[in-house]
Amino acid sequence: MDGWIKRTHIICKVTGLLHLSIECMIAAVIAAYGIGLSKTGIAGVGIVAVALFSLAIPGRASVGIVLPLLVLADCFAVMYYRRNAVWSHLFRLFPWAALGIIIGAMAMRHVSDHQVGQIVGILLVALTALQLVQKVQAKRAAEAGKTEAMAVGFLASGGVASASLGLLAGFATMVGNAAGPLMILYLLAARLPKEEFVGTGAWYFFCLNLFKIPFSVHLGNITRQTLMVDLQLAIFVVVGAISGRPILKRINQDLFENLSMFFTALAALKLIFI
Repeated sequence: MDGWIKRTHIICKVTGLLHLSIECMIAAVIAAYGIGLSKTGIAGVGIVAVALFSLAIPGRASVGIVLPLLVLADCFAVMYYRRNAVWSHLFRLFPWAALGIIIGAMAMRHVSDHQVGQIVGILLVALTALQLVQKVQAKRAAEAGKTEAMAVGFLASGGVASASLGLLAGFATMVGNAAGPLMILYLLAARLPKEEFVGTGAWYFFCLNLFKIPFSVHLGNITRQTLMVDLQLAIFVVVGAISGRPILKRINQDLFENLSMFFTALAALKLIFI
């Protein structure tokens, strides 16, 4: 326990949050584990972990700390699921997401984190509701023997819907590392098996997060001090990433999708009301 308390003071000192105590370390450790778990296991946990980081370490320091941890977790996810990606979805979304990142980098100088969080949260609630409706319709169509008609949901159908989602995801990930729920909704709409779901998401976020790093350094979100905190928390990300794969193998498809939607909705409510 003394070692944990010592590391707590290290984290709080380098982030300028000397008023925080052991709760800072506990929240950071849980969040770091959740980031690793979300990349190789239960999708959706990651955005809750990001939200927990923002509560423990408010402001841009949180954004700067989280990004390298996400990249570390992405490396494990890509290694585990490198053969499960559906590249057509990546090619459809990434150019728009890259544009969204550039817009987000410019907007960070003029829009507060709270304002962006509320906007993203409201959109997530609307998109989650839409996805839930489509899931019910798909179930009814399957029962009626019309499975082909509901093969792909609206959000993954291409055109304006997918482009808008990609653009918003890039913007959200730049200003608050909050693109996870948007990508989850897209992949749920694409109705991918859980392994392809995780594999496609793994490559998408690996490329997206690497693309963000120069912008984050330029904006001062990633500094020597935030990287020191990342070194303290990296082991917990690794543990989460390693434990995620066995969990994914044991969870059925319906429960996987329901948990993903639940955590997405939970994160959206956090962004709106906290």
